[in-house]
Amino acid sequence: MSELVQMELSGRDRPGITVALTEVLARHGVTVLDIGQSVIHNTLALGLLIEVPDEASSPVFKELLFAAHGLGLDLRFTPIDPADYEDWVREQGQPRHILTLLGRSITAGHIARVSEVVANYGLNIEQISRLSGRISRKEEQRPQHASIEIWLKGPVREISALHSELLALGSELGLDMAVQEDDIFRRNRRLVCFDMDSTLIQAEVIDVLAEAAGVGEQVAAITESAMRGELDFTESFRQRLSLLKGLDASILPSLAERLPITPGAERLISTLKRLGYRVVILSGGFDYFAKDLQARLGIDEVHANTLEIEDGRLTGRICGQVVDGARKAELLREIAEREGIRLEQAIAVGDGANDLPMLAIAGLGIAYRAKPLVKQRARHALGTVGLDGILYLLGMRDRDMVQVSSS
Repeated sequence: MSELVQMELSGRDRPGITVALTEVLARHGVTVLDIGQSVIHNTLALGLLIEVPDEASSPVFKELLFAAHGLGLDLRFTPIDPADYEDWVREQGQPRHILTLLGRSITAGHIARVSEVVANYGLNIEQISRLSGRISRKEEQRPQHASIEIWLKGPVREISALHSELLALGSELGLDMAVQEDDIFRRNRRLVCFDMDSTLIQAEVIDVLAEAAGVGEQVAAITESAMRGELDFTESFRQRLSLLKGLDASILPSLAERLPITPGAERLISTLKRLGYRVVILSGGFDYFAKDLQARLGIDEVHANTLEIEDGRLTGRICGQVVDGARKAELLREIAEREGIRLEQAIAVGDGANDLPMLAIAGLGIAYRAKPLVKQRARHALGTVGLDGILYLLGMRDRDMVQVSSS
């Protein structure tokens, strides 16, 4: 026979603790069934679930207490009922989800409100870890963002309802929140597809062209309505294009140079490229500007609309098929198939209603600083931090990003 016991140790962290304790266990033939550890501000919390042979029970506990005392640790033993242990083993098949919080700061109040929602859905918090760097108390050294990751266990009754509730709470608290199923695909993303206008750049290129053509107000009104999903994208696109007829094409280079890149985009793309991601632009905008961005950011491929130019002037038409929402989703499927990547391994990022089809089929679809309709329909939405906040949704820590950027 044997005895099941949970060991809980706490105290000042130092090298050599694990070896000292496990050497005692090894000498007495004790089996380690589970182990977990965390360290906060050099204070250790170490737990082991062990199976102790009857003949070793008395000497092993005595030696463990002696070793813990010598290391300056507090040690507590708790007997575990075998039936309770088997119930715990069966729970390992329960669904897991990962909830990521991002914001300028994350307070105890924020965590309390989020934890309340989690509890209301019958989910148990298994682990909480900080992804962003340590917080200095010096004002000038305080980080500009914060992120923590919360591991949840248990079935989610209605995932869409949980998304909606967290979205509403995030808007109230000024936080971004994303819930992802913890599966193998989350840890093996390989492709990321970006919308361009108002996603990789802080502008709608067609509005910039319209300003240059003197029809800015008319085009902006149509653009805004289309992005809210109130107008069919393709028809509204053709209406706006027709207003650009006659614009001198020689101004395109200077306009491209002035387009502002979204904060965090360069860091995000350079990090993803170093990690081996294929990075693509799928844009309902224009390939002239997308290709300029491709050269500046090192993007692998571009799919966008080609402006038709005759005698050095825009005709108000494009060449070929319109890249609308349906075409973006089609292209995402084609690229994933060509690269031998499952859709679950793809990330799609956009802000407008015409991005929803690709956001829906990607394993991780992110509405970035999106219109209200898009935020409601997308599974994930970011807006309080830069575009590089997406790296936290991939489980990366600040120190990981530093390591990748220096490699």
